[in-house]
Amino acid sequence: MVEGWHTGIVTKLVDATHNTRRFWIQIPDLEAFHFKPGQFVTLDLPIHEKKNKRWRSYSIASWPDGTNTFELVIVLLEGGAGSTYLFNEIKVGSELQVRGPQGVFVLPDSLEQELFLICTGTGIAPFRSMVHYIHQHQVKHAPIHLIFGCRYQQDLLYADELGQLAAEMPGFHYIPTLSRDHDWTGHKGYVHQVYEQMLEHRPPANFYLCGWKAMIDEAKQRIMALGYDRHAIHQELYG
Repeated sequence: MVEGWHTGIVTKLVDATHNTRRFWIQIPDLEAFHFKPGQFVTLDLPIHEKKNKRWRSYSIASWPDGTNTFELVIVLLEGGAGSTYLFNEIKVGSELQVRGPQGVFVLPDSLEQELFLICTGTGIAPFRSMVHYIHQHQVKHAPIHLIFGCRYQQDLLYADELGQLAAEMPGFHYIPTLSRDHDWTGHKGYVHQVYEQMLEHRPPANFYLCGWKAMIDEAKQRIMALGYDRHAIHQELYG
């Protein structure tokens, strides 16, 4: 476990969509940055006098690879002090104060039950980390369903990569679902209809929810209404 704060150096920046950017951060004073897929880091940004108003937490979007570099994917929020600072001020070579990893939004010890990973927007980050980890370590698993909700096709993060992973990885299903894209030939509407249809026969399952509060609250209610125990539902709230 990495304790306390470290100075991170931004080594690479890539615009992923019109309002999301990928940040690669290296921690030079560590040989390797160890974390569990699903965990997050906290950044201390110079945007307020009070410490707790400067801190912003982001799920790690990469997977543990033995290096001291990790990736974050961040959305520019209108009026958001933290994301505005990161988008306007941070360049390759910039320093960031980083604490972590932290968090218990991690994979269960056993993947014998079906796994439903349900997310919107940058909530894809921890699930990208988890699925790559499972694939690379050949972890035995029941079917895994990654249900990713966005408005338009151009909002889908890591789409080609996750489609490729689904083609290579038996039992992994990538299900992008778009709510406003009329030209889209895949699943349309919201994530809720997708998993409800798949859960018709009530398979034993674990649920991981990541994204904005409204989506998570609705998903929890709907999954419990299907007869699942609330202990089978894990969440990571954004915003």
